[in-house]
Amino acid sequence: MTSFRPAPAWLADAVFYQIYPQSFADSDGDGIGDLNGIAERLDHLAWLGVNTVWLNPCFVSPFRDAGYDVADYLAIAPRYGSADDLAALVDEARRRGIRILLDLVAGHTSDEHPWFRASADDPDDHRYIWAPEGRPDGFVPSPGTRPDSYLPNFFDVQPALNFGYARQNPAEPWRQPVDAEGPRANRAALREIMDHWLRLGLAGFRVGMAASLVKDDPDRSETAGIWTELRHWLDRAHPEAVLLSEWGDPEVSVPAGFHTDFFLHFGGPTNGLPLRSLWNNGEGTVDAAWDPLDCFFDPSGKGSPRPFVEAYDKAAATALGASGFISLPTANHDFSRLNCGPRTPEQLPAAFAFQLTWPTLPAIYYGDEIGMRYVPGLPDKEGSVLGTRYNRAGSRTPMQWDDGPNAGFSTSPEHHLYLPLDPSPDRPTVAAQRADATSLLHLVRRLIALRSTTPELGPHGSLEVLHTGYPFVYVRGGRYLVVVNPRRDEARLPHSAAARALASSGVEVADGTITARGCGYGVFELDD
Repeated sequence: MTSFRPAPAWLADAVFYQIYPQSFADSDGDGIGDLNGIAERLDHLAWLGVNTVWLNPCFVSPFRDAGYDVADYLAIAPRYGSADDLAALVDEARRRGIRILLDLVAGHTSDEHPWFRASADDPDDHRYIWAPEGRPDGFVPSPGTRPDSYLPNFFDVQPALNFGYARQNPAEPWRQPVDAEGPRANRAALREIMDHWLRLGLAGFRVGMAASLVKDDPDRSETAGIWTELRHWLDRAHPEAVLLSEWGDPEVSVPAGFHTDFFLHFGGPTNGLPLRSLWNNGEGTVDAAWDPLDCFFDPSGKGSPRPFVEAYDKAAATALGASGFISLPTANHDFSRLNCGPRTPEQLPAAFAFQLTWPTLPAIYYGDEIGMRYVPGLPDKEGSVLGTRYNRAGSRTPMQWDDGPNAGFSTSPEHHLYLPLDPSPDRPTVAAQRADATSLLHLVRRLIALRSTTPELGPHGSLEVLHTGYPFVYVRGGRYLVVVNPRRDEARLPHSAAARALASSGVEVADGTITARGCGYGVFELDD
Protein backbone atom coordinates (compact mmCIF):
# COMPACT_ATOMS: atom_id res chain seq x y z
CA MET A 1 0.00 0.00 0.00
CA THR A 2 1.25 3.48 -0.84
CA SER A 3 2.29 5.38 2.26
CA PHE A 4 -0.16 8.12 3.22
CA ARG A 5 -0.57 10.30 6.24
CA PRO A 6 -2.83 8.49 8.75
CA ALA A 7 -6.49 9.38 8.42
CA PRO A 8 -7.64 12.30 10.57
CA ALA A 9 -8.42 11.04 14.05
CA TRP A 10 -12.02 12.23 13.82
CA LEU A 11 -12.85 9.89 10.95
CA ALA A 12 -12.79 6.71 13.06
CA ASP A 13 -15.73 8.08 15.07
CA ALA A 14 -17.71 9.28 12.06
CA VAL A 15 -21.40 8.50 11.76
CA PHE A 16 -22.29 9.68 8.26
CA TYR A 17 -25.69 11.07 7.31
CA GLN A 18 -26.46 11.61 3.63
CA ILE A 19 -28.71 14.53 2.72
CA TYR A 20 -30.34 14.85 -0.69
CA PRO A 21 -30.63 18.65 -0.40
CA GLN A 22 -33.63 19.17 -2.67
CA SER A 23 -35.70 16.81 -0.51
CA PHE A 24 -34.61 17.50 3.08
CA ALA A 25 -36.03 20.85 4.18
CA ASP A 26 -37.38 23.85 2.25
CA SER A 27 -36.87 27.19 4.01
CA ASP A 28 -38.29 29.56 1.38
CA GLY A 29 -41.48 27.79 0.28
CA ASP A 30 -40.56 27.10 -3.34
CA GLY A 31 -41.03 23.34 -2.94
CA ILE A 32 -37.31 22.51 -3.19
CA GLY A 33 -35.07 21.90 -0.21
CA ASP A 34 -32.17 24.27 0.37
CA LEU A 35 -29.12 24.98 2.51
CA ASN A 36 -30.96 27.20 4.99
CA GLY A 37 -33.52 24.44 5.42
CA ILE A 38 -30.73 22.03 6.32
CA ALA A 39 -29.33 24.55 8.80
CA GLU A 40 -32.74 24.83 10.46
CA ARG A 41 -32.82 21.06 10.97
CA LEU A 42 -29.30 20.59 12.35
CA ASP A 43 -30.66 20.10 15.86
CA HIS A 44 -32.34 16.89 14.67
CA LEU A 45 -28.98 15.54 13.51
CA ALA A 46 -27.19 16.64 16.65
CA TRP A 47 -29.88 15.00 18.81
CA LEU A 48 -29.59 11.82 16.78
CA GLY A 49 -25.82 11.71 17.28
CA VAL A 50 -24.78 12.24 13.68
CA ASN A 51 -21.41 13.98 13.36
CA THR A 52 -20.64 13.99 9.62
CA VAL A 53 -23.04 15.06 6.86
CA TRP A 54 -22.59 14.36 3.15
CA LEU A 55 -24.56 16.59 0.77
CA ASN A 56 -25.45 15.48 -2.74
CA PRO A 57 -24.28 18.01 -5.38
CA CYS A 58 -25.39 21.57 -4.74
CA PHE A 59 -23.43 23.32 -7.50
CA VAL A 60 -24.82 25.27 -10.46
CA SER A 61 -26.41 22.78 -12.84
CA PRO A 62 -29.18 22.38 -15.44
CA PHE A 63 -30.29 19.42 -13.28
CA ARG A 64 -30.74 16.84 -15.98
CA ASP A 65 -29.14 14.37 -13.57
CA ALA A 66 -30.20 15.93 -10.28
CA GLY A 67 -27.05 18.04 -10.02
CA TYR A 68 -24.53 15.42 -11.10
CA ASP A 69 -24.27 17.46 -14.29
CA VAL A 70 -22.20 20.35 -12.95
CA ALA A 71 -22.05 23.63 -14.87
CA ASP A 72 -19.92 25.53 -12.31
CA TYR A 73 -17.93 23.77 -9.59
CA LEU A 74 -17.27 26.99 -7.69
CA ALA A 75 -20.83 28.33 -7.39
CA ILE A 76 -23.87 27.15 -5.43
CA ALA A 77 -27.06 26.54 -7.43
CA PRO A 78 -29.45 29.45 -6.68
CA ARG A 79 -32.26 27.08 -5.74
CA TYR A 80 -30.16 25.97 -2.76
CA GLY A 81 -28.97 29.43 -1.75
CA SER A 82 -25.54 31.00 -1.95
CA ALA A 83 -21.94 30.38 -0.94
CA ASP A 84 -22.68 32.53 2.13
CA ASP A 85 -25.55 30.17 3.01
CA LEU A 86 -23.19 27.21 2.73
CA ALA A 87 -20.64 28.98 4.93
CA ALA A 88 -23.35 29.65 7.50
CA LEU A 89 -24.44 26.01 7.38
CA VAL A 90 -20.87 24.85 7.92
CA ASP A 91 -20.51 27.24 10.86
CA GLU A 92 -23.79 26.21 12.48
CA ALA A 93 -22.92 22.53 11.99
CA ARG A 94 -19.48 23.02 13.52
CA ARG A 95 -21.05 24.50 16.65
CA ARG A 96 -22.92 21.22 17.04
CA GLY A 97 -19.89 19.03 16.41
CA ILE A 98 -20.97 18.18 12.85
CA ARG A 99 -18.72 18.27 9.78
CA ILE A 100 -20.02 18.87 6.25
CA LEU A 101 -18.81 17.05 3.14
CA LEU A 102 -19.66 18.01 -0.44
CA ASP A 103 -20.17 15.72 -3.40
CA LEU A 104 -17.42 16.05 -6.02
CA VAL A 105 -18.29 15.00 -9.58
CA ALA A 106 -14.80 14.33 -10.89
CA GLY A 107 -15.23 12.42 -14.14
CA HIS A 108 -17.57 14.64 -16.13
CA THR A 109 -19.35 17.97 -16.30
CA SER A 110 -22.62 19.23 -17.73
CA ASP A 111 -22.67 19.95 -21.43
CA GLU A 112 -23.51 23.50 -20.31
CA HIS A 113 -20.22 23.94 -18.45
CA PRO A 114 -18.11 26.76 -19.98
CA TRP A 115 -15.23 24.31 -20.36
CA PHE A 116 -17.31 22.12 -22.63
CA ARG A 117 -18.85 24.96 -24.60
CA ALA A 118 -15.37 26.23 -25.37
CA SER A 119 -14.12 22.74 -26.23
CA ALA A 120 -17.05 22.13 -28.58
CA ASP A 121 -15.86 25.04 -30.72
CA ASP A 122 -12.09 24.49 -30.49
CA PRO A 123 -10.48 21.46 -32.19
CA ASP A 124 -7.31 22.08 -30.20
CA ASP A 125 -9.01 21.87 -26.79
CA HIS A 126 -8.45 18.55 -25.01
CA ARG A 127 -10.27 18.99 -21.69
CA TYR A 128 -12.77 16.38 -22.96
CA ILE A 129 -12.46 13.20 -25.03
CA TRP A 130 -13.11 13.90 -28.69
CA ALA A 131 -12.97 11.64 -31.72
CA PRO A 132 -13.75 12.15 -35.43
CA GLU A 133 -17.51 12.33 -35.83
CA GLY A 134 -19.22 9.06 -36.67
CA ARG A 135 -16.31 6.75 -35.89
CA PRO A 136 -16.48 5.24 -32.39
CA ASP A 137 -19.56 3.74 -30.78
CA GLY A 138 -20.95 5.61 -27.81
CA PHE A 139 -19.69 9.04 -28.87
CA VAL A 140 -22.10 11.96 -29.31
CA PRO A 141 -21.88 14.63 -32.06
CA SER A 142 -20.50 17.99 -31.04
CA PRO A 143 -23.11 20.67 -30.29
CA GLY A 144 -20.65 23.33 -31.48
CA THR A 145 -18.62 24.04 -34.58
CA ARG A 146 -16.05 21.37 -33.83
CA PRO A 147 -16.43 18.54 -36.39
CA ASP A 148 -15.97 15.80 -33.79
CA SER A 149 -17.93 13.67 -31.34
CA TYR A 150 -17.48 13.53 -27.57
CA LEU A 151 -17.56 10.65 -25.11
CA PRO A 152 -20.25 10.89 -22.40
CA ASN A 153 -19.58 9.51 -18.94
CA PHE A 154 -23.17 8.65 -17.95
CA PHE A 155 -26.01 10.50 -19.69
CA ASP A 156 -25.31 12.13 -23.05
CA VAL A 157 -25.47 15.53 -21.34
CA GLN A 158 -22.48 14.59 -19.16
CA PRO A 159 -19.35 14.73 -21.33
CA ALA A 160 -16.39 12.85 -19.90
CA LEU A 161 -13.48 14.94 -18.77
CA ASN A 162 -10.24 13.77 -20.35
CA PHE A 163 -7.99 12.02 -17.85
CA GLY A 164 -6.38 9.99 -20.60
CA TYR A 165 -6.42 6.35 -21.66
CA ALA A 166 -4.50 3.61 -19.91
CA ARG A 167 -3.84 1.86 -23.22
CA GLN A 168 -3.08 3.34 -26.61
CA ASN A 169 -4.55 2.01 -29.86
CA PRO A 170 -3.19 3.00 -33.30
CA ALA A 171 -6.69 2.64 -34.73
CA GLU A 172 -7.94 5.28 -32.28
CA PRO A 173 -5.39 8.09 -32.40
CA TRP A 174 -7.59 10.38 -30.30
CA ARG A 175 -6.65 8.38 -27.22
CA GLN A 176 -4.30 10.52 -25.12
CA PRO A 177 -1.95 9.26 -22.41
CA VAL A 178 -2.61 10.21 -18.80
CA ASP A 179 0.26 12.70 -18.83
CA ALA A 180 -1.00 14.66 -21.86
CA GLU A 181 -1.85 18.34 -21.56
CA GLY A 182 -5.63 17.89 -21.22
CA PRO A 183 -5.44 15.24 -18.47
CA ARG A 184 -2.86 17.32 -16.58
CA ALA A 185 -5.13 20.37 -16.75
CA ASN A 186 -8.06 18.36 -15.37
CA ARG A 187 -6.02 16.98 -12.49
CA ALA A 188 -4.98 20.52 -11.63
CA ALA A 189 -8.63 21.62 -11.80
CA LEU A 190 -9.63 18.96 -9.26
CA ARG A 191 -7.05 20.32 -6.85
CA GLU A 192 -8.29 23.87 -7.39
CA ILE A 193 -11.91 22.87 -6.79
CA MET A 194 -11.14 20.92 -3.64
CA ASP A 195 -8.86 23.66 -2.32
CA HIS A 196 -11.54 26.31 -2.87
CA TRP A 197 -14.17 24.57 -0.76
CA LEU A 198 -11.83 23.20 1.89
CA ARG A 199 -10.56 26.71 2.56
CA LEU A 200 -14.16 27.71 3.28
CA GLY A 201 -14.41 25.14 6.06
CA LEU A 202 -15.72 22.01 4.37
CA ALA A 203 -14.37 18.76 5.80
CA GLY A 204 -13.91 16.81 2.58
CA PHE A 205 -15.66 15.22 -0.35
CA ARG A 206 -17.58 12.17 -1.43
CA VAL A 207 -16.48 11.50 -5.01
CA GLY A 208 -19.11 10.24 -7.44
CA MET A 209 -18.12 7.59 -10.00
CA ALA A 210 -14.56 7.77 -8.67
CA ALA A 211 -13.40 4.82 -10.78
CA SER A 212 -14.46 6.41 -14.07
CA LEU A 213 -11.59 8.80 -14.75
CA VAL A 214 -9.04 7.04 -16.97
CA LYS A 215 -10.57 5.16 -19.88
CA ASP A 216 -9.71 1.61 -21.00
CA ASP A 217 -8.15 1.04 -17.60
CA PRO A 218 -9.07 -2.61 -16.87
CA ASP A 219 -7.44 -2.89 -13.45
CA ARG A 220 -8.08 0.78 -12.62
CA SER A 221 -4.36 1.22 -11.92
CA GLU A 222 -4.04 4.49 -13.85
CA THR A 223 -7.20 5.87 -12.23
CA ALA A 224 -5.82 4.78 -8.86
CA GLY A 225 -2.63 6.66 -9.66
CA ILE A 226 -4.56 9.91 -10.11
CA TRP A 227 -6.20 9.51 -6.72
CA THR A 228 -2.88 8.61 -5.12
CA GLU A 229 -1.45 11.86 -6.47
CA LEU A 230 -4.44 13.83 -5.17
CA ARG A 231 -4.27 12.14 -1.76
CA HIS A 232 -0.61 13.08 -1.34
CA TRP A 233 -1.52 16.67 -2.21
CA LEU A 234 -4.44 16.59 0.23
CA ASP A 235 -2.23 15.21 3.01
CA ARG A 236 0.09 18.18 2.57
CA ALA A 237 -2.43 20.95 1.94
CA HIS A 238 -5.44 19.88 4.03
CA PRO A 239 -4.39 17.08 6.41
CA GLU A 240 -7.72 17.09 8.31
CA ALA A 241 -9.82 16.67 5.16
CA VAL A 242 -11.11 13.33 3.88
CA LEU A 243 -12.05 11.69 0.59
CA LEU A 244 -14.89 9.15 0.37
CA SER A 245 -15.32 7.22 -2.85
CA GLU A 246 -18.25 5.93 -4.81
CA TRP A 247 -16.16 3.05 -6.10
CA GLY A 248 -17.57 -0.03 -4.38
CA ASP A 249 -14.22 -1.82 -4.21
CA PRO A 250 -12.29 -0.88 -1.04
CA GLU A 251 -9.48 -3.29 -1.94
CA VAL A 252 -8.59 -0.97 -4.82
CA SER A 253 -9.85 2.47 -3.80
CA VAL A 254 -8.49 2.73 -0.26
CA PRO A 255 -4.92 1.74 -1.17
CA ALA A 256 -5.24 4.25 -4.03
CA GLY A 257 -5.75 7.08 -1.56
CA PHE A 258 -9.37 7.30 -0.47
CA HIS A 259 -9.92 7.46 3.26
CA THR A 260 -13.15 5.47 2.92
CA ASP A 261 -15.02 3.52 0.27
CA PHE A 262 -18.63 2.41 0.44
CA PHE A 263 -19.77 -1.14 0.02
CA LEU A 264 -22.27 -0.60 -2.81
CA HIS A 265 -24.77 -2.51 -4.93
CA PHE A 266 -22.25 -2.29 -7.77
CA GLY A 267 -18.47 -2.47 -7.95
CA GLY A 268 -15.88 -4.99 -6.93
CA PRO A 269 -15.16 -8.38 -8.47
CA THR A 270 -18.65 -9.73 -7.77
CA ASN A 271 -20.65 -6.70 -8.98
CA GLY A 272 -21.70 -5.53 -5.57
CA LEU A 273 -22.77 -8.89 -4.20
CA PRO A 274 -21.71 -8.04 -0.60
CA LEU A 275 -24.27 -5.30 -0.12
CA ARG A 276 -26.91 -6.87 -2.32
CA SER A 277 -26.69 -10.06 -0.24
CA LEU A 278 -27.69 -7.94 2.77
CA TRP A 279 -30.31 -5.46 1.55
CA ASN A 280 -31.53 -6.47 -1.92
CA ASN A 281 -35.07 -7.80 -1.63
CA GLY A 282 -35.90 -8.06 -5.32
CA GLU A 283 -37.92 -4.86 -5.54
CA GLY A 284 -37.33 -1.16 -6.11
CA THR A 285 -34.29 -0.02 -8.06
CA VAL A 286 -32.14 -3.10 -7.54
CA ASP A 287 -34.47 -5.60 -9.19
CA ALA A 288 -34.28 -3.73 -12.46
CA ALA A 289 -30.47 -3.56 -12.51
CA TRP A 290 -29.48 -7.04 -11.39
CA ASP A 291 -30.96 -10.49 -11.03
CA PRO A 292 -32.81 -10.68 -7.71
CA LEU A 293 -31.30 -12.82 -5.01
CA ASP A 294 -32.25 -14.00 -1.55
CA CYS A 295 -30.88 -11.40 0.84
CA PHE A 296 -30.31 -11.77 4.55
CA PHE A 297 -32.52 -8.89 5.67
CA ASP A 298 -35.68 -10.37 4.25
CA PRO A 299 -38.58 -11.93 6.20
CA SER A 300 -38.41 -15.26 4.34
CA GLY A 301 -35.13 -16.29 5.97
CA LYS A 302 -33.68 -17.69 2.74
CA GLY A 303 -30.58 -15.51 2.65
CA SER A 304 -27.26 -15.56 4.46
CA PRO A 305 -24.79 -12.94 5.69
CA ARG A 306 -21.92 -15.20 4.60
CA PRO A 307 -21.29 -13.49 1.20
CA PHE A 308 -21.05 -10.15 2.97
CA VAL A 309 -18.80 -11.45 5.74
CA GLU A 310 -16.43 -13.11 3.29
CA ALA A 311 -16.24 -9.98 1.15
CA TYR A 312 -15.72 -7.81 4.21
CA ASP A 313 -12.90 -10.00 5.50
CA LYS A 314 -11.18 -9.91 2.12
CA ALA A 315 -11.54 -6.15 1.74
CA ALA A 316 -10.57 -5.44 5.33
CA ALA A 317 -7.29 -7.33 4.93
CA THR A 318 -6.27 -4.81 2.27
CA ALA A 319 -8.23 -1.64 2.96
CA LEU A 320 -8.21 -1.20 6.71
CA GLY A 321 -5.43 0.39 8.69
CA ALA A 322 -4.18 3.78 9.74
CA SER A 323 -5.16 5.42 6.47
CA GLY A 324 -8.48 3.86 5.45
CA PHE A 325 -11.92 2.51 6.34
CA ILE A 326 -14.94 0.85 4.76
CA SER A 327 -18.37 2.46 5.05
CA LEU A 328 -21.68 0.60 5.15
CA PRO A 329 -24.73 2.60 3.98
CA THR A 330 -28.37 1.90 4.77
CA ALA A 331 -29.27 3.13 1.27
CA ASN A 332 -28.55 6.12 -0.95
CA HIS A 333 -30.09 8.32 -3.65
CA ASP A 334 -29.56 5.66 -6.34
CA PHE A 335 -30.92 2.57 -4.58
CA SER A 336 -33.98 1.41 -2.69
CA ARG A 337 -34.43 2.34 0.93
CA LEU A 338 -34.30 -0.26 3.68
CA ASN A 339 -38.08 -0.05 3.90
CA CYS A 340 -38.93 -1.44 0.49
CA GLY A 341 -41.00 -4.24 -0.99
CA PRO A 342 -41.50 -7.24 1.29
CA ARG A 343 -39.19 -5.88 3.97
CA THR A 344 -41.35 -4.55 6.77
CA PRO A 345 -40.75 -1.82 9.35
CA GLU A 346 -40.47 -4.55 12.00
CA GLN A 347 -37.18 -5.63 10.42
CA LEU A 348 -35.53 -2.22 10.49
CA PRO A 349 -34.40 -2.31 14.15
CA ALA A 350 -32.39 -5.47 13.44
CA ALA A 351 -30.87 -3.81 10.37
CA PHE A 352 -29.69 -0.83 12.40
CA ALA A 353 -28.44 -3.04 15.24
CA PHE A 354 -26.22 -4.72 12.68
CA GLN A 355 -25.15 -1.59 10.80
CA LEU A 356 -24.22 0.37 13.93
CA THR A 357 -22.17 -2.44 15.52
CA TRP A 358 -20.28 -3.78 12.49
CA PRO A 359 -16.64 -2.55 12.16
CA THR A 360 -17.42 -0.17 9.30
CA LEU A 361 -18.28 3.52 9.30
CA PRO A 362 -22.10 3.71 9.22
CA ALA A 363 -23.81 5.94 6.66
CA ILE A 364 -27.50 6.69 7.28
CA TYR A 365 -29.53 7.90 4.30
CA TYR A 366 -31.86 10.72 5.29
CA GLY A 367 -35.20 9.42 6.54
CA ASP A 368 -34.02 5.86 7.07
CA GLU A 369 -33.75 6.63 10.79
CA ILE A 370 -37.57 6.83 10.89
CA GLY A 371 -38.18 4.07 8.35
CA MET A 372 -39.23 6.15 5.34
CA ARG A 373 -40.19 3.82 2.53
CA TYR A 374 -39.22 3.55 -1.11
CA VAL A 375 -42.20 4.99 -3.00
CA PRO A 376 -42.88 3.19 -6.29
CA GLY A 377 -44.49 4.57 -9.42
CA LEU A 378 -43.26 8.18 -9.29
CA PRO A 379 -42.74 10.31 -12.42
CA ASP A 380 -39.29 10.83 -13.85
CA LYS A 381 -37.60 13.71 -12.07
CA GLU A 382 -34.24 15.12 -13.13
CA GLY A 383 -33.04 11.88 -14.68
CA SER A 384 -34.33 9.57 -11.96
CA VAL A 385 -35.54 6.91 -14.41
CA LEU A 386 -32.80 4.61 -15.71
CA GLY A 387 -34.99 1.86 -17.13
CA THR A 388 -38.52 0.54 -17.25
CA ARG A 389 -38.30 -0.63 -13.64
CA TYR A 390 -35.39 1.45 -12.32
CA ASN A 391 -36.73 4.72 -10.91
CA ARG A 392 -34.53 6.39 -8.32
CA ALA A 393 -37.21 8.97 -7.44
CA GLY A 394 -38.73 6.49 -5.00
CA SER A 395 -35.75 6.98 -2.69
CA ARG A 396 -35.70 10.77 -3.08
CA THR A 397 -39.07 11.85 -1.69
CA PRO A 398 -39.40 14.73 0.82
CA MET A 399 -38.28 14.20 4.39
CA GLN A 400 -41.23 13.54 6.69
CA TRP A 401 -40.87 15.86 9.67
CA ASP A 402 -44.38 16.01 11.14
CA ASP A 403 -48.09 15.60 10.43
CA GLY A 404 -48.55 19.16 9.19
CA PRO A 405 -48.91 20.28 5.56
CA ASN A 406 -46.39 18.59 3.27
CA ALA A 407 -45.13 16.62 6.28
CA GLY A 408 -43.34 19.75 7.47
CA PHE A 409 -40.99 19.71 4.47
CA SER A 410 -42.27 22.87 2.76
CA THR A 411 -44.95 25.55 2.90
CA SER A 412 -45.27 25.34 -0.89
CA PRO A 413 -48.50 24.19 -2.53
CA GLU A 414 -48.34 20.41 -2.74
CA HIS A 415 -48.20 20.37 -6.54
CA HIS A 416 -45.01 22.46 -6.45
CA LEU A 417 -43.03 20.02 -4.31
CA TYR A 418 -39.81 18.64 -5.77
CA LEU A 419 -41.32 15.15 -5.58
CA PRO A 420 -44.62 13.88 -4.19
CA LEU A 421 -44.76 12.83 -0.58
CA ASP A 422 -45.23 9.23 0.45
CA PRO A 423 -49.04 8.99 0.18
CA SER A 424 -49.35 6.34 2.89
CA PRO A 425 -51.63 7.51 5.71
CA ASP A 426 -49.34 5.90 8.28
CA ARG A 427 -46.09 7.33 6.91
CA PRO A 428 -43.58 7.78 9.74
CA THR A 429 -42.55 11.25 10.90
CA VAL A 430 -39.76 12.62 13.05
CA ALA A 431 -42.18 14.35 15.40
CA ALA A 432 -44.25 11.23 16.09
CA GLN A 433 -41.18 9.10 16.66
CA ARG A 434 -39.50 11.70 18.88
CA ALA A 435 -42.60 11.45 21.09
CA ASP A 436 -42.41 7.65 21.24
CA ALA A 437 -39.50 6.24 23.25
CA THR A 438 -40.04 2.82 21.65
CA SER A 439 -39.70 4.12 18.08
CA LEU A 440 -37.07 3.28 15.50
CA LEU A 441 -35.72 6.83 15.75
CA HIS A 442 -35.03 6.46 19.47
CA LEU A 443 -33.42 3.08 18.89
CA VAL A 444 -31.08 4.49 16.25
CA ARG A 445 -30.17 7.29 18.64
CA ARG A 446 -29.44 4.82 21.46
CA LEU A 447 -27.34 2.63 19.17
CA ILE A 448 -25.32 5.61 17.95
CA ALA A 449 -24.75 6.69 21.56
CA LEU A 450 -23.71 3.16 22.51
CA ARG A 451 -21.28 3.07 19.62
CA SER A 452 -19.81 6.46 20.50
CA THR A 453 -19.20 5.47 24.12
CA THR A 454 -17.94 1.96 23.37
CA PRO A 455 -14.75 1.99 21.28
CA GLU A 456 -14.95 -1.77 20.83
CA LEU A 457 -18.04 -1.28 18.64
CA GLY A 458 -16.21 1.11 16.32
CA PRO A 459 -14.06 0.32 13.29
CA HIS A 460 -10.96 -0.54 15.30
CA GLY A 461 -12.61 -3.06 17.62
CA SER A 462 -11.89 -6.71 16.95
CA LEU A 463 -14.45 -8.93 15.24
CA GLU A 464 -15.20 -12.61 15.83
CA VAL A 465 -18.07 -14.06 13.81
CA LEU A 466 -19.74 -16.96 15.65
CA HIS A 467 -22.55 -17.79 13.22
CA THR A 468 -23.35 -16.69 9.66
CA GLY A 469 -26.98 -17.74 9.52
CA TYR A 470 -30.13 -17.04 11.47
CA PRO A 471 -29.37 -15.65 13.95
CA PHE A 472 -26.29 -13.76 12.79
CA VAL A 473 -24.00 -13.67 15.82
CA TYR A 474 -20.65 -11.96 16.34
CA VAL A 475 -18.48 -10.57 19.13
CA ARG A 476 -16.88 -7.11 19.08
CA GLY A 477 -13.80 -6.25 21.08
CA GLY A 478 -13.86 -9.63 22.80
CA ARG A 479 -16.69 -8.59 25.11
CA TYR A 480 -19.75 -7.36 23.20
CA LEU A 481 -22.09 -9.96 21.76
CA VAL A 482 -24.35 -8.92 18.88
CA VAL A 483 -27.33 -11.04 17.77
CA VAL A 484 -29.42 -10.22 14.70
CA ASN A 485 -32.41 -12.17 13.38
CA PRO A 486 -34.21 -10.27 10.58
CA ARG A 487 -36.46 -13.14 9.50
CA ARG A 488 -40.01 -13.57 10.79
CA ASP A 489 -39.35 -16.97 12.42
CA GLU A 490 -37.54 -17.64 15.67
CA ALA A 491 -33.91 -18.78 15.54
CA ARG A 492 -31.68 -20.41 18.14
CA LEU A 493 -27.98 -21.01 18.65
CA PRO A 494 -26.07 -22.74 21.45
CA HIS A 495 -24.03 -20.27 23.47
CA SER A 496 -22.74 -20.87 26.97
CA ALA A 497 -21.46 -17.46 28.11
CA ALA A 498 -23.53 -15.21 30.36
CA ALA A 499 -24.34 -11.75 29.06
CA ARG A 500 -26.02 -8.51 30.10
CA ALA A 501 -28.32 -6.77 27.62
CA LEU A 502 -27.34 -3.24 26.55
CA ALA A 503 -29.88 -2.85 23.74
CA SER A 504 -32.17 -5.75 22.98
CA SER A 505 -35.62 -6.71 21.73
CA GLY A 506 -36.75 -10.28 21.28
CA VAL A 507 -33.38 -11.87 22.11
CA GLU A 508 -32.48 -13.86 25.23
CA VAL A 509 -29.14 -15.35 26.20
CA ALA A 510 -29.83 -17.94 28.88
CA ASP A 511 -29.52 -21.63 29.72
CA GLY A 512 -26.74 -22.16 27.18
CA THR A 513 -28.82 -20.88 24.27
CA ILE A 514 -29.33 -17.71 22.28
CA THR A 515 -33.03 -17.42 21.45
CA ALA A 516 -33.91 -14.76 18.89
CA ARG A 517 -37.56 -14.24 18.10
CA GLY A 518 -38.61 -13.03 14.66
CA CYS A 519 -37.05 -9.64 13.81
CA GLY A 520 -35.18 -9.72 17.10
CA TYR A 521 -31.85 -8.07 17.84
CA GLY A 522 -29.59 -7.65 20.81
CA VAL A 523 -26.31 -6.09 21.91
CA PHE A 524 -24.95 -7.67 25.09
CA GLU A 525 -21.93 -7.25 27.32
CA LEU A 526 -20.37 -10.62 28.09
CA ASP A 527 -19.58 -11.42 31.72
CA ASP A 528 -15.92 -11.75 32.58
